[in-house]
Amino acid sequence: MRKNLYLTILLLTLSSCYTYQVKKPADPATDNKKESKKAGIADNNTSLQMKNAAAETQIQNSQPATSPAPVPVNIQEKLAPNKNVKIEVDGKSYKVIIDRWESDSLVAHPVHQPKKILKFHKNQINGERIAEKRFSQPIADIITVTAYAGIGVLIYSLLK
Repeated sequence: MRKNLYLTILLLTLSSCYTYQVKKPADPATDNKKESKKAGIADNNTSLQMKNAAAETQIQNSQPATSPAPVPVNIQEKLAPNKNVKIEVDGKSYKVIIDRWESDSLVAHPVHQPKKILKFHKNQINGERIAEKRFSQPIADIITVTAYAGIGVLIYSLLK
């Protein structure tokens, strides 16, 4: 029983609520559908607009679903100074904090090593694999529930 409790406490102290997540670009086709639906709902008085919106959605649904061409990623906009990111450079992954851009080169330092300077050319960086460090609510909820369960078991074992 104590081994399980110690293991739970150890896992809670080593886990983090922050994860590196790749930001997915918004699909412009779905944005257009949402806007056309909102426009159709706002003007209920005119049946002509409703018919046009219905015909428009039928035309969009009848077209075969093809994947849109990948949108070119502007790496310099994604990698702003003082951001904590995980980047892939020439097949190797780095967790860095961005310092600045010098012309076409990114100047950064590893997360826990502020004195070590890394420089990467923007063509070396894989723009599709840039992951920002973000707070993860599901992981925080799991840690909270586990901590409460551990406290409950501890209180139950002390009372028994």
